[in-house]
Amino acid sequence: MIFVSLAILATALLVALRVLWKQNRRLTALHEAIKAGQGHLQSEVTTDILPAWRPLIASVNTLIAENNRLALHSTDKLAQLEATLGNLREAVLIVDEANYIHLANRALRDIFPTARNLVNLRLELIIRSAAFLDYVRNTRAGQLLPRQEFEITEGQSTQCIEVSGAPITSPDGKTQWALFVIHDMTQQRKLERLRRDFVANASHELRTPLSMIKGYVETLVDGHQTMPTEERDRFLKTIQRHSDRLHDIIQDLLTLSRLESATPGVNFEPLELAALLEAFSDEYRRRPNAQEHTIAVVASLSVGIIHADPVKFSQIFSNLIDNALKYTPKGSHIELRARELDSGELELEVRDNGPGIPAEDLPHIFERFYRVDKGRSRETGGTGLGLSIVKHIVQLHGGRVWAESEAGQGTSIRMRFPRNSPAENVRPA
Repeated sequence: MIFVSLAILATALLVALRVLWKQNRRLTALHEAIKAGQGHLQSEVTTDILPAWRPLIASVNTLIAENNRLALHSTDKLAQLEATLGNLREAVLIVDEANYIHLANRALRDIFPTARNLVNLRLELIIRSAAFLDYVRNTRAGQLLPRQEFEITEGQSTQCIEVSGAPITSPDGKTQWALFVIHDMTQQRKLERLRRDFVANASHELRTPLSMIKGYVETLVDGHQTMPTEERDRFLKTIQRHSDRLHDIIQDLLTLSRLESATPGVNFEPLELAALLEAFSDEYRRRPNAQEHTIAVVASLSVGIIHADPVKFSQIFSNLIDNALKYTPKGSHIELRARELDSGELELEVRDNGPGIPAEDLPHIFERFYRVDKGRSRETGGTGLGLSIVKHIVQLHGGRVWAESEAGQGTSIRMRFPRNSPAENVRPA
């Protein structure tokens, strides 16, 4: 009897342990489900359990349902925000209390194209700026901060952004988040800097001949009655030279202004390229400043026709040949070249065998008022705008221009154009 009782007791204990283990495993699954926000287990945990635990399981099921409802509500609110703000031109950013990104619309991704899938990333990984992160933290804390600009440096590039922000409550109402509207000011600040530089350079270039003219005129006014004739003639020629220089600068500024306007007025016509280059070379060979230079054309008739504006094309070669004559010594050789590339493009080149351009100056020679030898350029009458005009005209013709040079080996200005005009290369969709 004793052995039978022990066997029955052991069997009962084993059954109880199995039931307890099974219930413990299910409660563990419930705990994990609550943590993960899963609700699909709740329909399976109400059967085959001890009657005393059923109220607890019912409460757990209720918690799971509420947890899922809140999670769905939070997701819906963010989805609504994404739909509302996603297509705005302004960049919109929402970060939580730990600086994790919860919303980043398309405009923000355009500002930081190297960072993909911004959502759920920490803000510090995208915008590496201590000042901006301080602004985020202070905004989230409820401080009323004015709109501010920040420079974000990433490698060799620098972006300028303008930011305004406001604190917002998180979807669950428990923490403080922050919303920011960001404008990309990089291009605008670059244009403003170019405008300031242009105004400063133009003022300097205009002031130099004006000061010379004013000084010589004042001297003539005060002493023209007693001044020797030879000296008076020298003064008048100096005034004339600086007046011509002032006129050239103003004309080039007006040309640049027209080229940069919305209606530059480019009139495309078919031009025989080889004949055009020959006409330019003949014209310049007869000029006094080209008498001791050699000007040659290297172009076969097979280069055919280019569609271009004849007046503006004349400005290209006038500027390039004038530069070659000014900055090469007597006896130098200048070539006008033209050839057709395998791509179908036409490559034009003005090459000289002069002193060349230093490597550090080469990337800047198409900038307005940039001079390699500033003193000599003014002596020869250069305005510092010729190559800028060339660059604009080439671009208006759908082409590109660049310079190749080595010190002591001469300079080559190369241009590549489509054979047809840019308007003819555009086909209707």
